[in-house]
Amino acid sequence: MHITRHSEPTEALSSAPAGRTRRDPRLDFFRGLGMLIILTAHIPDNPWILWIPARFGFSDATEMFVFLSGMASAIAFGRVFDRDGFARGAGRVARRVWQIYWIHVAVFVVIAALVAAAGTRPGGESYIVELNLPHFFADPMGLLPRFLTLTYVPNYFDILPMYLVILALMPAMILAERLHKALPFVLMAAIWGLTQAHLLDLPAEPWSDRPWFFDPFGWQLLFYLGFFLMRRTLPAPGFSWTLTALSALFVLATVPFAYYRIIEASPFFGGWARALAPLTDKTHFGALRLLHFLALAYLAVRLVGDGGRRLKGPIVAVVSKVGQQTLAVFVGGMVTAQALGMALDHTGRDPLAVSAANLAGFGVLVAAAYAVAWFKDGAAPKPDRGSRRIRELEEALARQRAAALLPQ
Repeated sequence: MHITRHSEPTEALSSAPAGRTRRDPRLDFFRGLGMLIILTAHIPDNPWILWIPARFGFSDATEMFVFLSGMASAIAFGRVFDRDGFARGAGRVARRVWQIYWIHVAVFVVIAALVAAAGTRPGGESYIVELNLPHFFADPMGLLPRFLTLTYVPNYFDILPMYLVILALMPAMILAERLHKALPFVLMAAIWGLTQAHLLDLPAEPWSDRPWFFDPFGWQLLFYLGFFLMRRTLPAPGFSWTLTALSALFVLATVPFAYYRIIEASPFFGGWARALAPLTDKTHFGALRLLHFLALAYLAVRLVGDGGRRLKGPIVAVVSKVGQQTLAVFVGGMVTAQALGMALDHTGRDPLAVSAANLAGFGVLVAAAYAVAWFKDGAAPKPDRGSRRIRELEEALARQRAAALLPQ
């Protein structure tokens, strides 16, 4: 899915505002789609969750988010290492980790305040209990230091901690890549293997042995596969009818082992689903989740055409805008999902109310994406005529190179 060599002056994808560099439409669209799916999954007791991709296979939108974040990070951070040196690249990563850490803290404070203010459901159930926060509200002074040191990571607040730990591994991965092109993959596999043996579990709370729900040392494997794929350290597979057929067969074959109605109705598939649980484990990122996602990703790339040429139209444009602002959209979605769940508690979960809540949530994400893009564009310095001409020439050169490098 990469377009240009990571050391070239103009990149296919950038963390800069849209229009400044030539973006890969596939990354923006699928990241945006992933954000919409994640919102749907986060709305409490949302009937639409029965129809998201996770119900029909081993992987879900989390894999999409992590893999594509790795690809985007190869541009946002990888080229800083290449252009400005290792120390500057490591500093850029450290700054981003610091930003995400405080965003994590802010999101927790906002949602904790929201559930405290909301009180209880109409039936009397406490929102604090439902979000598994009674320990924190019972002893905030005791748990706040643990929260700030990431030794207390409540459920629902575990994706951003995973992401910042994965980012913190980047200098080591870049250093390994410089020593030998194969070394980062050995390192990734070794860390992932230790995770499968539960040797790198991070404690999520002091009163139990529960680990982080998303183990960063397992999920780093997928992130850095995307990262090194975009950097072309890992070559992308070309088109193959055989590989397409095998991917489709594998995706279809997993449905009976993942779809809840089949599992509940069939002792055979239900038994096998339980037996395969270590390989489909979400916490440690089991091997079958990786295979399922890679098969889906290969089919998706083939479906949208070379370079995403089939991704056209106003809906694609809107979803892609969401994908260009994933951090702000994700954070907004976490808060919005809880608020929508509370609203549905009062309106009831009939089909009309559920549809209205989900569509309203999508609208909030879209509005957030466009608002953030507007602020970024306004804050960016305006290029002079000479700089604009240089950029146009660089983009034209990038398009020529992309035409030669895209898989056919």
